[in-house]
Amino acid sequence: MSEQPSAPTDVERPADAEKDPPDEHTQPDRPHRQEIRVRIFGRTDVGQVREHNEDNFLVADLTRGTRGLMEADRTQILGDRGAVFGVCDGMGGAAAGEVASQLAVDIIHQKMSQSDAPAGPDDLAARLVRSIEAAGLRIFTEAKLDRSRRGMGTTSTISALMDKHLFVGQVGDSRAYILRGERLVQVTRDQSLVTQLIEAGQLTEEEAETFEHNNIILQALGTSDTVQVDLTHVELRRGDTLMLCSDGLSGMIRNDEIREILRSVDDPLESCKLLTDRANQAGGHDNITVVVAKFEGEGLDGPTQDDIDRLRYEKYQLPTRSQDRAETLPEPRRVKELETQKISVRPPAGYRENAAEEDDSDGLAEPDYDRFHANEPVQIPVETAPQWLIVMMIASAVACMLVVVYVYVIR
Repeated sequence: MSEQPSAPTDVERPADAEKDPPDEHTQPDRPHRQEIRVRIFGRTDVGQVREHNEDNFLVADLTRGTRGLMEADRTQILGDRGAVFGVCDGMGGAAAGEVASQLAVDIIHQKMSQSDAPAGPDDLAARLVRSIEAAGLRIFTEAKLDRSRRGMGTTSTISALMDKHLFVGQVGDSRAYILRGERLVQVTRDQSLVTQLIEAGQLTEEEAETFEHNNIILQALGTSDTVQVDLTHVELRRGDTLMLCSDGLSGMIRNDEIREILRSVDDPLESCKLLTDRANQAGGHDNITVVVAKFEGEGLDGPTQDDIDRLRYEKYQLPTRSQDRAETLPEPRRVKELETQKISVRPPAGYRENAAEEDDSDGLAEPDYDRFHANEPVQIPVETAPQWLIVMMIASAVACMLVVVYVYVIR
C-alpha cells in the first residue's frame, strides 16, 4: 500500500529564494526600454499513486539574481539578463529521479546566471542549449560514479525569455503551451515513442490515448553523455500565457480543460492550484508539476488575428552553432589501407532495463540510433603480421607435432 501523498509544494524543492537583496547595479537605468511584466507561479504535487515526488521546477529572474516564489518574485519586470523558467520530471527509481531533476534545475540556473547580459536573442538561445547540455553531462557523470543512481535521468523543458523572444529547450516529454486569445497551442514536440508513431502514420491521436507504451520517451538528461536539445521559439504578444508542465498534468487533463482554466483564471497561483487539483481528481497517476506565466506591458505588441493563427511549434536553428562546432573539430585521422573486418556495433540499452524493474511507470526507450549513425558498420583495422613471424609460428607448430609423434608413436 502506498504512503499517504504529501501536501503539494508551491515553491521549488528545496526552497531557495535568494537571501541577498537585489543589487541596484544589476538593473541599469534604461528609460528607452518599454516595460514587460511577468506574473508567474509554480506548483508541484506528488499525486495520488507515487510515494516520492521526482519532479522539480525552476523560476528565476536573472536580472535581479533571484530564484524562487517569494511574494516579491511572483511579479517580475523583465530586465537585460532576462528570466528562466523550467520543469524537470525525474526518473530512475528510489530517490535517484529526484536527484536528477534537482541537479538539472540547479545546474541550468547556475550556467544561465554566470555571464553578463546576453548580446541578443541568439546568444540567449545558445546559452540555454549549452546549459541543458551541461546538466545532462553532469547527471550522466554522477550516475556513473554512484551505482545506486545508475539509470537516473530527467526530462527538461526550460524556457528563457529576453524582450519579446521566448526560447524553449526540450529534452523528453514535459511540455510547453502558449494560450493566445482563445487558442491553446503546444509549442514543444514530445520526444516520445507515441509521437514518433503518430508522425509516421502508424497511430492516431485517439489510439495514442490508450496506447500501452505511451510513457516511453526517446531521450532524457543523464542517460547519455550527450543530448540533442530541441530548441523552439515564440515571439510573445501582450496577454500571452505560458504553461510548462510534466506529463503528470498533460497526461491526465485534456487540452480543452487546460485552455478553459488558463483562460478563465487570471491569477497564476490559482491556475496552478486548480490544474494540479484537476489532475489529482482524474487519478493523479504521476507526480504533477506546472508553471504558469502571464506576460503583460507596453513592451509587447497586442495580438492580431494573424498572430493567433500563426502560433505553432516552431523549431529554431541557431545560425552559427553548427559552423562553430565544425571549425573546432579536429581533422579526421587518416588510416593506412589495411585489411578490415566489418562489425555492426549497437550501443547497449541496459541503462533503462534496470530502472524499469524498480518503477515501471516511467520508461525510456532505446534511443533512435539511426539518427546518430550508430548502426553503420564500423571499420576496425587489422594489420597483417610480418612474414618472418608467420614462418616462425609455422616452424614451431611443426616441431611440436614431431615431438608428439616421437613420444606417442616411435617410442
